[in-house]
Amino acid sequence: MNELRIALIGLGAVGRAWVRLLMERADRIQGLYGTRLIVTGVFTARHGAAIDPKGLDLPGVLRAYEAGDLTGLGIQPIPTDGRAFVEVCPADVLVELSVLNPQTGQPALDYVRQALQRGLHVVTANKGPIALAYRELRALARAQNRWLLFEASVMDGIPIFSMVRWGLPAAEIRGFYGILNSTTNLVLTLMEQGTSMEEAIRQAQAIGIAEADPSHDIDGWDAAVKVCILANVWMDANLRPTDVDRTGIRGVSPRDLRAALERGHRVKLVCRAQRQLDGTLQASVRPEEVPLSDPLAQTKETEAFLCIESDSIAPLALVERARATPVHTAYGVLADVLQIARLPHPVV
Repeated sequence: MNELRIALIGLGAVGRAWVRLLMERADRIQGLYGTRLIVTGVFTARHGAAIDPKGLDLPGVLRAYEAGDLTGLGIQPIPTDGRAFVEVCPADVLVELSVLNPQTGQPALDYVRQALQRGLHVVTANKGPIALAYRELRALARAQNRWLLFEASVMDGIPIFSMVRWGLPAAEIRGFYGILNSTTNLVLTLMEQGTSMEEAIRQAQAIGIAEADPSHDIDGWDAAVKVCILANVWMDANLRPTDVDRTGIRGVSPRDLRAALERGHRVKLVCRAQRQLDGTLQASVRPEEVPLSDPLAQTKETEAFLCIESDSIAPLALVERARATPVHTAYGVLADVLQIARLPHPVV
């Protein structure tokens, strides 16, 4: 039985869901892959950290987190910060699930960079490092012969990156478009029904998909970050969120939405990236009037939609119909970890 040692940063909703998945599927994973996944360390910004080279007791980790202090679980000295944790935790893989900072990508970017420099594989659901420093991190991972995987960074763990990596070999991705932000899609759906934007945002916050400060969603920043990730990974772009032609939905009113319906259209916040004939790349996030016959227009509430255009097959569309939960994102993280367990040496 092989062992894969994991250092975990972040025990928010996704992190706790991931730990539960690990516990629930441990026997299945061992039976299918002959690998035992052990968490040798956990670091959080507010609840302390713990390291045990033999593996932490995961139910105990969850109980200690709920109690507000992880420090009693470990047998090694407690790291003073996340970078110290990455340096000293005995591990083969860093699973990085800290909070997104769309402007700087920090501190996640430092954690990912340091883990790769140390020779660890990295799995992250954090959009910041991939949107802001993908080329650097990819080069570092290749130099160290380590995986850098981020399936859960876009579309909540739906295997879009794995699909392109394994299912479209040697294909050139020429463009993509879609709806990638569930908060704005729900807000537009509710506003179309006559709800004010303020009330629609409150409803999005009540079901847990919008932050207390929803500006990153409403102003299109979250969508722009996702456009950067897809373009940088699939199209070898070097975009930053500020490079995306970005207009959020703050200027859209219920009256605008009803008027569009009368014209046979529906307003959606559409993400696009397209390689032009001269080789340049155009990327945008903005409200667009979409004909009701278009699948984009039928993507409602918290649903997501992505269409990928390549030089090899007809445009390929993926639809996420149910509202994503932390468990869906956590599964994307687990799938990446299992890829490392199956293929410890990256295949480019």
